[in-house]
Amino acid sequence: MNIIRGTKNITGSIPYPVVAIGNFDGVHVGHQILFRKAAELAKANGGTPVALTFEPHPLKVLAPDRVPPMLTTFHKKMELIQECGIELVICADFTRKFADQHPRDFARDILGERIGAKEVVVGFDYAFGRGREGTVRYLKQMGEEYGFLTHIVDPVKLNGHLVSSSRVRELIEDGEVGAAGEFLGRYYSIPGPVIDGYKTGQSIGFPTANLDTSRVKIPGTGVYAVWIKHHGKKYNGVVNVGFNPTFDRDTLSVEAHIFDFDEKIYGQEIELVFIRRIRSEIKFKSADQLVEQIQKDIQTAKTILADLP
Repeated sequence: MNIIRGTKNITGSIPYPVVAIGNFDGVHVGHQILFRKAAELAKANGGTPVALTFEPHPLKVLAPDRVPPMLTTFHKKMELIQECGIELVICADFTRKFADQHPRDFARDILGERIGAKEVVVGFDYAFGRGREGTVRYLKQMGEEYGFLTHIVDPVKLNGHLVSSSRVRELIEDGEVGAAGEFLGRYYSIPGPVIDGYKTGQSIGFPTANLDTSRVKIPGTGVYAVWIKHHGKKYNGVVNVGFNPTFDRDTLSVEAHIFDFDEKIYGQEIELVFIRRIRSEIKFKSADQLVEQIQKDIQTAKTILADLP
């Protein structure tokens, strides 16, 4: 899959571009439907399935105080988009000037002239241009004028809820990683480098890998059964997300105890894949009580993970 950063860097003509448009944070099942629709239409016409997305997230420019934690890093988002059959991603530079353009200018200059879109695929609630003035109905009109056909994908619902990135964030915040996984079409995961921690786990017999939590949305506090991906291998483990109240810590940490693993991996990249929440975070009266509970958590996690394909 090719990636073009900035619409000004599009060179040459793209064979029959079918363009899915959106921010696509999380690449949830609704986004996946858009990508597969674009891939299907492109294949039928010997063309190119394209994803047009925006970097950075629009709210980082329009309302920095309201920007949500991302569900995927840029690298992960690109990987997931490629898995859906997209062959080219165009990352438009989202600036204040870009945000202030009239919807007609976006349709004419970006979709019509620079990309040469033949067909466009968007969600039912897509809005574009200055103040989100451009509706899907207006996009259809612009397509008729500038030579592209517009396809509008109906809303997707699961368990009575609209599939959306905001809904996924709510579930993750509540620790409902299993339900979030249904909306994502995969288990939720967070990547990051292993950093130095308090080494509390090591001191009580359960060494942990402490993850840098600055990149993406962190699940709600608690203990989780997880997979840990490291250098192309997958390990079972248990993760504590929280403040270590037994030891009176005041900093949120994500600590993974990896089963049957004794390598030193400080500074190395790992990915935590959240399978199921085991319990909430608890303050114990003593370290001995904590050790006893950790032993139970490990056994619970092993039972959960043993049942997975």
